[in-house]
Amino acid sequence: MASAPIAPYNSSPLGNSSSPNASRESLKMEPLADVAMLPGEERVIDKDIIYICPFNAAVKGKVFITNYRLYFKNTDSETPVTLDVPLGVISRVEKMGGASSRGENSYGLEITCKDMRNLRFALKQEGHSRRDIFEIIFKYAFPLSHGMQLFAFLSQEKYEENGWNVYEAMEEYRRQGVPNSEWRITFINKIYELCDTYPTILVVPYKATDEDLKRVATFRSRCRIPVLSWFHKENHAVITRCSQPLVGMSGKRNKDDERYLDLIREANGTTKLTIYDARPNVNAVANKATGGGYEGDDAYQNAELVFLDIHNIHVMRESLKKLKDIVYPNVEESHWLSSLESTHWLEHIKLVLSGAIQVADKVSSGSSVVVHCSDGWDRTAQLTSLAMLMLDSYYRTLRGFQVLLEKEWISFGHKFASRIGHGDKNHADQDRSPIFVQFIDCVWQMTKQFPTAFEFNERLLVVILDHLYSCRFGTFLYNCESARESNNVRVKTVSLWSFVNSDTSLYINPFYTPESSRVLYPVASMRHLELWVTYYIRWNPRIQHQQQSPVEQRYKELLALRDQYLKKLEELQLSDSAPSSTHLTNSSTPNAATPNQHITHLQTPF
Repeated sequence: MASAPIAPYNSSPLGNSSSPNASRESLKMEPLADVAMLPGEERVIDKDIIYICPFNAAVKGKVFITNYRLYFKNTDSETPVTLDVPLGVISRVEKMGGASSRGENSYGLEITCKDMRNLRFALKQEGHSRRDIFEIIFKYAFPLSHGMQLFAFLSQEKYEENGWNVYEAMEEYRRQGVPNSEWRITFINKIYELCDTYPTILVVPYKATDEDLKRVATFRSRCRIPVLSWFHKENHAVITRCSQPLVGMSGKRNKDDERYLDLIREANGTTKLTIYDARPNVNAVANKATGGGYEGDDAYQNAELVFLDIHNIHVMRESLKKLKDIVYPNVEESHWLSSLESTHWLEHIKLVLSGAIQVADKVSSGSSVVVHCSDGWDRTAQLTSLAMLMLDSYYRTLRGFQVLLEKEWISFGHKFASRIGHGDKNHADQDRSPIFVQFIDCVWQMTKQFPTAFEFNERLLVVILDHLYSCRFGTFLYNCESARESNNVRVKTVSLWSFVNSDTSLYINPFYTPESSRVLYPVASMRHLELWVTYYIRWNPRIQHQQQSPVEQRYKELLALRDQYLKKLEELQLSDSAPSSTHLTNSSTPNAATPNQHITHLQTPF
């Protein structure tokens, strides 16, 4: 193959570093070819190296390490081979071989990445030639383990729009129709006293006092009480989210918690409140041994409990690991289907989607629901956000999807720092898990089944996942809102949405057709789900993907042509209505028909 793969949707870095350090470094180092450095990005080291490309032969070249990325460019052939890897993507750096290792290219570095690829580099064996580059990569890929800052705090990027303003909680609740006679806004958590992993603004039943909330918090894991996520304007049914009740082995009860759930049920006159416990039944029972548990029939008589059988973070981590093994570096064609099945990845996607469909269907039919798992920040976030995406077309717009992520994932405390391990060298940490990746995969499955229902395209989803790891933006840093606030993230870092909204045309789906009241029910059957090849297997150049289908490309061209004709027509109509331009009016009137004819012709198929 001609060249090593580069990220298909690699974000275009903007601007050049103007730092004095960078200019001093450049006196010692070659210009960093083919890549514009980000403002705040600084060169650290260059080194001659051999990239052991899994798709080609070994490639000689030079690696450039900055405080943000690893960039490799070949020097030994006409065909360019490049790698551009943000250091935040690196999960593990290991030394390969020793000074006495035999065999060609047996001495070097092996780098494991979080985005479904691994990199291997070979160096000369004499004189500890890898020591400096190993130490530098290790230091800059894991800055928090070395008392350094993540790159997001060093970046000097500037954008017109401040992406931190995309989500305003009060504005979003007002859009939903809250507060009202059934639900009220409380500021009991304004300094994170009630629950340190919840946002400051919470929506609770109108009849529940702040004292009630404090008592309920003592009976919910991590004090994550049931609060409103989404309000159905027509039937007033709601999606609420929380953590498990602290029932324990002795089967404890809490009258305040029981009454509180009844207030949620009564708010719109739901006959029986449905509690969706995301866990398999056996896991929920096992959680009793550690003080957790679930809502028993005897205590919660006006509620129905449904287990959704979605497995925990450890199962999901192992599943993605197995998927990586079968897609990188080589895809084994002969046993592909059985290998894919053995990872259970699509089975987990099916269970998450199926659970969200049940939640959406119940709310759509007028019944309120409570959703929880163990702590209410992993499977719970997947279920509430997917159900909201199915029920509310606003979240299917480019701006609305950003609001959904900010609200259900970021403000409600999905533990991004623990699950992704930003800047942390502990690659074997048991808290790591691809919960958010799995959610984005579910969204992608929905966009495949409903190609006209989403304003945004696949590129947006890939860019979100790339920057989940990159540490270039502050959006996904830390575990909760209180931690982001104490680290001044909104002031000291740039939001991913500043970058995305600086050129929205890249992320627009040309087939999008707004339908405000439509509820989407995807088919959560193994026959209808597929592996997201353009994300999971994008590094393999033998699996060629077109970044845009010919149909989509042609459609975009036609839309551009239509806009061009409409603009021309507008200009002609303006000149036509100008009273002083009699001569111009007479001469232009016949011509105005030409674009009109074209427009009619172009609009027919739409």
